[in-house]
Parts: sequence; C-alpha cells; structure tokens
Amino acid sequence: MEKILASIITIGDELLIGQTIDTNSAWIAQQLNAIGIWVHRRVAVGDTREAILRALDEEGSLSSLILITGGLGPTADDITKPVLCDYFGGVLVQNEEALQNVLRIFEGRGLPTLQRNLDQALVPDTCTVVPNKRGTAPGMWFEQNGKIFISMPGVPYEMQGMMLDYILPRLPEIYDAPAVLHQTLLTSGMGESFVAERIADFETALPPNIKLAYLPSYGLLKLRLTAFGKDKLTTALALTQQFTTLKSLLTDITVDEEDIPMGAVLGKLLKARGQTVATAESCTGGYIAHLLTLIPGSSAYFQGSVVSYANEVKHALLNVPEATLAAHGAVSEAVVLAMVNGVLDTMKTDYAIAVSGIMGPDGGSPEKPVGTVWVAVGDKKRQTAVKYQLRYDRRHNIEMTAAYAINELRKFILANGH
Repeated sequence: MEKILASIITIGDELLIGQTIDTNSAWIAQQLNAIGIWVHRRVAVGDTREAILRALDEEGSLSSLILITGGLGPTADDITKPVLCDYFGGVLVQNEEALQNVLRIFEGRGLPTLQRNLDQALVPDTCTVVPNKRGTAPGMWFEQNGKIFISMPGVPYEMQGMMLDYILPRLPEIYDAPAVLHQTLLTSGMGESFVAERIADFETALPPNIKLAYLPSYGLLKLRLTAFGKDKLTTALALTQQFTTLKSLLTDITVDEEDIPMGAVLGKLLKARGQTVATAESCTGGYIAHLLTLIPGSSAYFQGSVVSYANEVKHALLNVPEATLAAHGAVSEAVVLAMVNGVLDTMKTDYAIAVSGIMGPDGGSPEKPVGTVWVAVGDKKRQTAVKYQLRYDRRHNIEMTAAYAINELRKFILANGH
C-alpha cells in the first residue's frame, strides 16, 4: 500500500519574517489528507528566483504532487509566474478566459483596469490554466516527468476556491490513493504523559496500519488515531474498533468524540437541550463570547456577554456588592460567584460563565501571583467556582482561561443539567 506523497511550497518574504502566518499549508494538508494524499513536506521560501527554483527541484524529486502558493500578484515582488515559466520551458501568453475574468472584476467594482492588472492574464504556454473565480490571478497546472505542479495565489480565499472548484475534484481521478482516515478524542484534566502511561498497553497493541498521535493544546489533549488501508470501508471498521477501545480507557476525561473547538462542544450540548448561556468576563475581555459566537448557529443558545473589566462595571451591571469587591478583591471566588448570579439575572439564561484573573505580565502579588484565575459556572439553583494557576504569557493565559471556563460549564451541565 503505497502512499501518494505531496509537498507544499509557500512563497513570500512575509512568511519568513513572521509578518504573515501560513494558514494555507494547514488547510491544503487537511483537504489532501481527506482524499488519501499524504503531505510529508511543507517548505516556505522567499521571493527570490534561486530559492523558488531550488524548492521546485527538491520537492519535485521527493513528491508526486507539488502545490505552490504565493507570488502571483500584480507587483514587482511577485515573481512566481515568470520563474515557473522558465522552469517549465515556456513563454508567457495571454489567456482569454483569464483576461475576461480580470475585466469583469474591475468593471464590476467600477475601477480602472491598469496594465499590470491585464498582465495577470498572462500565463506560461506550458500550463493548464486553473480558473480563479474569486480573484484576478489564474492558477497554473504543470506536468513534468510524471509529477504535477500546481501554482495558486497566496490569498487564502482565492486559493481555497481553486482547490474546491477545480483541483480537489480532479486529483482522485489521477491518483489511486489509499484510504487515510482519522478519529480524534478530545480530553481534558490529565497531562499528556499521564494519559500516555494509562494507555501504554493499548498503544503498543495497535496494528501497524493505525497510528496514535498526542496533540496537546490549551486546556485540552487531543488523541488522534490515523488508519491507512486499501479501501475506506475496511479501514473505517478497523479504526472504529480501536477508537472504541481508546474511549473506554479514558471515559473520565473525555470531552468529545469529534475534533471540534471547545465552543462547538458546549454549543452542541446546549442546542441539544434547548438551553442558553451568557458570560461575564473580566480578564478575558470577551474572548469566551468570541469563541462561542465563532460557531455557526450560536444565536440559538448564546444570549450575550458583560465584559466587566473594571470593578465599577462589575458593581453597576452585575450587582457585585462593593463590600465583596473590597473584602476579597476582584480576583476571588466570592466575586466570580457574584458575577455568575449577576449575569444570570441580566441575561435571563439557563447557565452562565464568569471569569476574573491576573493575566500578566504585571499586576500580581505574593497572595495572587500572575496567572491566578477564578472561574465560576452555574445556574440559578447552584454555582461552583474553581481556581487555576496558569504559567504562560498574557495571550496564552487568556486562551487557557477561556478553554477551562467553557469546559467547566460543560462538566457542570452534564452533572447538574436537566
């Protein structure tokens, strides 16, 4: 059972200096993996002819499929197209379909069409043009020595359109790829090394075609089983059997059986019960609400949030007693419990989340060092609070707090929900 290997080359100085984060490679890899093509190399190179040529040679010697993004814009630093033209021994010619696409876009926007925009319709005569319905730069499909090279714009929206409309539907017709299937278990509450110790015998007994990966993230540990096989049905059956065994070993720390964000986990639970939630956020500044509203359909269960960063807002909008704030401080069990009750009264929801903490890098004290966080969850009948001591920088402390808070409410609902 031979893997079909692919490489991804991303082009742009902005990627190398960290100005732009490469999200294209991750998205492309997910899409290819879903059709059985294994991405084993991801390479980022700058906007230089030498770097691009070297990457084409190296990846072409290793992979059957090479996907390239970036460097197809209308400015002088976008050199991918002329380099590819030379590499595949062609000359630039005007593609009528691409030209009409450029004219349509600019006329539709009421903008003048510059020569550099018209030049985007120039493509090497050695390529097959990949239509770009979302932008002006066409993609280019080259075949050489049994290898396929596909160049696409670096703009994620445009690249994804080309992949979905044209490239992904064609690849299964070309490659007889093996089935590659994944199942992921989301867990929380136990460190990676302790989980590995608990399931050591299970991992050792896995068949050769099924691999286990540990994927720690903020407040969560994902356990992904990946199975390879000749056909999807047999592979899926073997994977499901192993996944069922894995779940049985970790029932006490399982969060969900799908690889979905924490906001979606909570949303799925609330939607199934026809219940609602609101948040009262201090240290996270609305980030929990942001995670919840990222999920399509969240209006069915998310009512709103009070971002009560200042003590005056906690008192005025959430009715946290001034005496409680004075006696215990904003970062305390008493205050977050009061915040839960306050937002339940304000939003009239079934459940609420409240958080208050010291995210850093300043603001800590010997009694409450940086990273001290109180999380409270509950309904009108009962509330519970838990303290966390985080150890990261400000951004990561906020992300960890949000993940922990959402999971605390998930556990509360399962234990006490109606």
